[in-house]
Amino acid sequence: MNLTDLESRLLFIRRHLHQYPELSNEEFETTKSIATWLREEEIDIRPTSLETGVFAEIKGGKPGSTIALRADIDALPIEEQTCLPFSSKIKGKMHACGHDFHTAAVIGAAYLLKEEQENLQGNIRILFQPAEEFGAGAKKVMDDGQLEDVDAIIGLHNKPDLPVGTIGLKNGPLMAAVDRFKVVIRGKGAHAALPHNGHDPIVTAAQLITGLQTIVSRNVSPLKSAIVSVTKIEGGNTWNVIPGSVTIEGTVRSFNPEIRELIKERFYAVTKHVTAAFAQKEDIYWYPGPPQLSNHSVITEITRNAAKKLSLRVIDPEPSPAGEDFAYYLKKVPGTFVFFGTNGKEDWHHPSFTLDETAIINAAYFLYESAKELLEQQKLINLVKTEY
Repeated sequence: MNLTDLESRLLFIRRHLHQYPELSNEEFETTKSIATWLREEEIDIRPTSLETGVFAEIKGGKPGSTIALRADIDALPIEEQTCLPFSSKIKGKMHACGHDFHTAAVIGAAYLLKEEQENLQGNIRILFQPAEEFGAGAKKVMDDGQLEDVDAIIGLHNKPDLPVGTIGLKNGPLMAAVDRFKVVIRGKGAHAALPHNGHDPIVTAAQLITGLQTIVSRNVSPLKSAIVSVTKIEGGNTWNVIPGSVTIEGTVRSFNPEIRELIKERFYAVTKHVTAAFAQKEDIYWYPGPPQLSNHSVITEITRNAAKKLSLRVIDPEPSPAGEDFAYYLKKVPGTFVFFGTNGKEDWHHPSFTLDETAIINAAYFLYESAKELLEQQKLINLVKTEY
């Protein structure tokens, strides 16, 4: 397949996926389409117990390592506002994080690697992962055995604030650990004109929200990064009644395991003491998400060589406080996750999110070259793998 034909095909794939987005664990038609596109090039599909997601293998003509390439395939519950000719046809759903871009790029890399199958010194495992946004899909993929025998893994994410032709490669922490919290403050309702007859949970919530902001500012070194954000507050039904309860929700982001545990510890302590000070009770719900995403230095440097071969401009990107469940894979096997410039006007999860599609072919070739570079470094990969 020549360059022009490949680029046209990847554009078609990306636009088709963009028009028919599916949410986490609902990617049934996406799964069927990806499997069809792989089978058209005689790429072998691996068996799976998962209802959504596609997993494939290209077995090289010579023995060697197994390198995995990963794309996420789910969309978001967002109403698209881009006015693109291939805008989402599904009301209230949109590929507002560029997972359609990732999928098309990995399919492109798979096509290129398939053409060189007999010359590959090792195998390529391809993971089209469901449920990155909301369903902890990476853990399900691992439980399904799709990461077994994998020696190294590569993933990428489009980056709207980077120009096309630029790639962000970073050793160590790149994306944050994610925790979600929910607190139900249980007071005592009363008439708004007689607040002394109740225990006002709205006042308590206000004090708690303010207090939670001191966790980072007074417990975490200003030379390190962490975030506590309250993003939802719900309580009361009318203007003249103090409610019996208030619920707040939010998220914590961190780049260090010790700081992550410290924030959780202080969160519980602050919450319990504030509610007690107002003679109220609390129910705290803590939902741990993926850990911080930390790239392996050796794998990152090997992919850096691939980027240079393609004349991509390599930068050391700022870490992102966004989360990414690719981090689970990196706890099991060495790998790297990269930011790929797409020159968009809005950032991830925005209803007007767009990207420059000319970056797709670059991303496909980067993954292709990176996979080949890793296969050619079998002794080094084996040495790195012993760390796990």
